[in-house]
Amino acid sequence: MNSATAVDASRPALHRRPLSRSLRGSLKGGEYTWAVAFVVPYVAVFLAFVAYPVVYGLWMGSEASLYRELFADPIYQTTVVNTVLYLALGVNVKMFLALLLSGFFMRPGWWMRALLLIFVLPWAVPQISTFISIHWMLNGEWGFLNNVLYTLFHIEGPSWLNDRWSALGAVIVSHIWKWTPFWTLILLAGRMAIPLEISDSAKVDGATGMRGFVHITFPLLANLYLICTLLSTIFLLGDFNAVNFVSGGGPANQGHVLATLGIRNAFEIAQPRLGVAAVMSALPLVIPLVIVLMRKLRTSEVQI
Repeated sequence: MNSATAVDASRPALHRRPLSRSLRGSLKGGEYTWAVAFVVPYVAVFLAFVAYPVVYGLWMGSEASLYRELFADPIYQTTVVNTVLYLALGVNVKMFLALLLSGFFMRPGWWMRALLLIFVLPWAVPQISTFISIHWMLNGEWGFLNNVLYTLFHIEGPSWLNDRWSALGAVIVSHIWKWTPFWTLILLAGRMAIPLEISDSAKVDGATGMRGFVHITFPLLANLYLICTLLSTIFLLGDFNAVNFVSGGGPANQGHVLATLGIRNAFEIAQPRLGVAAVMSALPLVIPLVIVLMRKLRTSEVQI
């Protein structure tokens, strides 16, 4: 007994802090009360508007029979093809144009700044009004585009939104026109963050023009370009406005993407579980994108 007591006495005492004291940290008195007062509303909003909808949606779309019915639907099969084309063209063409235009707007001069201001206006205008305007411009009978074709060339324009491929093309072009200015500004900021010493040294070594872009500018922008591409893909996968207000998912439900098909199944045909399943079927693509994005953001501290 005495030996055990001696051993115990030689060990350092372990002090267990109560949970409330651990949460409190170094805050005392009124500081802790104010901290709780500020944190509780955010936690409540997160639980009510983020956690609960996600968990409830996963529960609604958890039945395997929903996906068997969904995958057998010809409209869903067409929608998957449309979504792949929408992502491939909408993201890559938009980001490539943004990369080129960011270099164009690097030129000095007040007129370039004025041109940049005009260029940003399509992105600054509200989405719904923009896409509704494009929808009416493409109207086959009295749309602006067909009126211009008839006035200038005496050509009867096609019914743009009554064909699957022209309707999908109109949606893709509308999205690119709307969002290219935003990503151009992001890449322009990335170009401006490149130290002038690097550019000057490259010019001295003969790396000008295309050589400077390939060997200097693009390697420094590669990480930012990849992050923007991943974000753009995630945003575009959940895009509802462009398809809904330009083509309405037509003609004959042949122009839907997964976001609009989910709304159509949930509200138009009154099958909310099938609508959730349509949206959830995109998770195998979204989850890897988010994981890669989080990893790139963790390593972006040492890169531009």
